[in-house]
Amino acid sequence: MGVPVHDPAADHEAELPHTYTLFAPASATSPKICRDFVRSALETLGLDHLADAAALCTSELVTNVHRYTKGDVHLRAAVAATHVRVAVYDGNPQLPSPRRASAEDEGGRGLFLVTALSDVCGVTPTGGGKGVWFQFNR
Repeated sequence: MGVPVHDPAADHEAELPHTYTLFAPASATSPKICRDFVRSALETLGLDHLADAAALCTSELVTNVHRYTKGDVHLRAAVAATHVRVAVYDGNPQLPSPRRASAEDEGGRGLFLVTALSDVCGVTPTGGGKGVWFQFNR
């Protein structure tokens, strides 16, 4: 007879859904802080296979807030049995528009990366701003 092995990830599955919220200031350090926050949450829940891609997508969306709106960031990560969704909210109602970056451009690829890496993504207008989100199906 073997000794039962405790799987911490199984404990988290039983507790789903989880929602995590982070408010970050309009700062150049916010993309890293938000990226690390999402990665840590997913790794803690045993979702290591999604952590890197979700962290990269998060960083791209938060960088866009910092670059184009200059406002504070409200991040919400929701982990359910069927999916993981991360939304980045800001106070600017202007919707993002992907642009085609040339080989020499330093930017302009973020939304394309998010679209390529995630299963689905979108924009949700809010009262005075918007939420840009991505989702990974589990």
